[in-house]
Amino acid sequence: MSRTPKDPELASRLSRRNVLGVAAGATAATLLSGAAAQATSPQGGTSPGHGHGHGKGRAVLPPGRLGIQLYSLRDKVSTLGFAPVFAELEKYGYDEIEFAGYTQGSAGAITLSQLKRLAKDHGLNPIGSHVGYYDDNNPGAYTFAQNLTKVLDEAEALGLKHIGTASGPFRYGSTVDGWKRAAEDFNTYGAAARKRGMKFYQHNHAEEFSFATDKPKVRLYDVLLAETDPDLVYLEMDIYWAFCAQFRFGKRADGTPAPFNPIDYVLKQPNRYPLFHVKDGTRNDAARDGYDMTDVGDGDIDYKNFLSRVTARTDRGRTYHHWQTEHDNPVESFAFARKSSEHLHSLRESRCGD
Repeated sequence: MSRTPKDPELASRLSRRNVLGVAAGATAATLLSGAAAQATSPQGGTSPGHGHGHGKGRAVLPPGRLGIQLYSLRDKVSTLGFAPVFAELEKYGYDEIEFAGYTQGSAGAITLSQLKRLAKDHGLNPIGSHVGYYDDNNPGAYTFAQNLTKVLDEAEALGLKHIGTASGPFRYGSTVDGWKRAAEDFNTYGAAARKRGMKFYQHNHAEEFSFATDKPKVRLYDVLLAETDPDLVYLEMDIYWAFCAQFRFGKRADGTPAPFNPIDYVLKQPNRYPLFHVKDGTRNDAARDGYDMTDVGDGDIDYKNFLSRVTARTDRGRTYHHWQTEHDNPVESFAFARKSSEHLHSLRESRCGD
């Protein structure tokens, strides 16, 4: 249904996998025939990439560490169910998945134990999950603030090593003290997660890099890093949103320069960033965020450079970073997943420099 990846190493690895897996079966093949055909049509063709990084050098992407945020595939999960989706991801060469909920809509009910087994059957490691931070108007909300024990119970049942939130730390406002209070919350969640062998993490959007309303020279993200315990609170850098933040918040409100490079945060504390969102964008200075979101490999964010520099900081013989592809609203979600995997697997270190 999907094309054979161009990367020989990937093709070899995939040839050893079951094409559909036990849980998907023939029903999944029937359900996916139309969607997969669309994904391999000329409109969903192979990403052209950035025009560099392809070749016979060492792979930039660490082996076994490519995942996908399932929010990108929510349309397929809600209509087809997890089994057909996992079958496709297996064929596309994914190693890991990051959850954005544990239900599958019209596809019917599924238990956490069934979901865990299904992922294993397709060679996918559930690496993390996004859960809301707070909903102070609803005591029964499925959030860290309102139902921490339940959130951790379910993450533990799935065997997750990371459990986090994509919510910004704005629960108490945008002041320095407000973010210090949020940092205390995060430390509490991190300590509870650690007791269960998990790492709590926060996923950024652009606004985390804005400035405090009471101290306009202070970047809020710096407050979060300073006030959270590095042994309890980890970060998942969404690279796309971090570059949007570089565009939006490279100056303070008074117009004075405040430049920053997202990768510098990672290189300074690489252990605090176990997870990344690999999301691409085409530069557009007329847009609010400075970029228009697009499929990975079709935009202007240099992932070859970013991955290379981060993985170069990895201790010899030990890789601890996980790379999750994502697109908030892909034109065709299976095509996005396939193209993103092909592009990232194709990136190669230059033999003699660019």
